[in-house]
Amino acid sequence: MAVEFTFKEKYSFEDLIEIIRILRAPGGCPWDREQTHQSIRENFLEETYEVLEAIDKLDPVLMQEELGDVLLQIVLHADMAKEESWFTIDEVCNDICQKLIIRHPHVFGDVNVSSTDDVLINWDNIKRQTKSQKTQSDAMASIPATYPALMKAQKVQSKAKKAGFDWDDAEGAFLKVEEEATELKVALESGVQADIEDELGDLLFSAVNVARFCNCDAETALEKATQKFMKRFSITERLASEKGIDMKKASLEVLDSLWNEAKKQ
Repeated sequence: MAVEFTFKEKYSFEDLIEIIRILRAPGGCPWDREQTHQSIRENFLEETYEVLEAIDKLDPVLMQEELGDVLLQIVLHADMAKEESWFTIDEVCNDICQKLIIRHPHVFGDVNVSSTDDVLINWDNIKRQTKSQKTQSDAMASIPATYPALMKAQKVQSKAKKAGFDWDDAEGAFLKVEEEATELKVALESGVQADIEDELGDLLFSAVNVARFCNCDAETALEKATQKFMKRFSITERLASEKGIDMKKASLEVLDSLWNEAKKQ
């Protein structure tokens, strides 16, 4: 039996909340009623990545759609939380409003700032105070364990920098990469897998440091490099097919020649 619902040409945020309530209420959608915070956890991640893709494509139509999908996840979680008497969507909105007001004293208070750097310094200090973080080690510990490794490394390094623990310039970071690369080579020669993994991790961590000094996001840079490789590999594979070359049997010189040709295209 269909529930009573007023159809409209335009719907609001309040309508979305009501639609989710209906879907999860007795007589609603069996699938929606079965979901839990854990069961749709990966959905949230997937939808977030799809928003990022829309942003990268500068596609406003796709961005609008994907932001809606993320908003759906937020309202779903809030509805589940309300059923469990944890919190409501209004309380979620209240908390973020309070946070924005508290962390913008230069807008909603009497604090004066002269630059974006001042804003960020104030934001960080207020964040640490409200979260009772006395040291940068406390701030590091608060970084979510679920962050991708490159992102987490860059966040940790940024926290260390705020404590004064950092290279003077990019040269020091570059030299550290060279040092770690040498140590990885030694580990590879030893053949001890645990040492190889340890040194590889140090090399990657050092590379993230370089990214930070270059004002680059390590996660984004690696994603772009991966996409570039995929595109060039596709061209290389096509060129090999056109020339009748079996890539599995071809020499390194032949593959390198195909790759260089692909780069030119």
